[in-house]
Amino acid sequence: MTPTLVAILPLLNLALGLLLAAWTLTFLARIVLTWYPQVDLSKGFWPLLAWPTESILGVTRRVVSPIGGVDVTPVIWVGLLSLLRELLVGQQGLLSLVLLRAQSLAQITA
Repeated sequence: MTPTLVAILPLLNLALGLLLAAWTLTFLARIVLTWYPQVDLSKGFWPLLAWPTESILGVTRRVVSPIGGVDVTPVIWVGLLSLLRELLVGQQGLLSLVLLRAQSLAQITA
């Protein structure tokens, strides 16, 4: 592996982990907001929660209809994002293992 790649991998691992964690928290906030249907997502700071999630939730709502009148699509996305985060940057995640392998190879060649 190139030294540049070894230098970039930790930053990529951290950035991807933080991005997926932030997106998961945004969907968790959307779950809480489903308990308060009177909240207008177009006013105040609520668009900050609605903007990154609504396009994905809208598509998912076409596939998964509400169960008992409850929108379950944010719950689905929290599960999918948690799984993706674990598979990529978790302790045994793909990117984490590549990073460990690159660091061990860098130590051997140094």
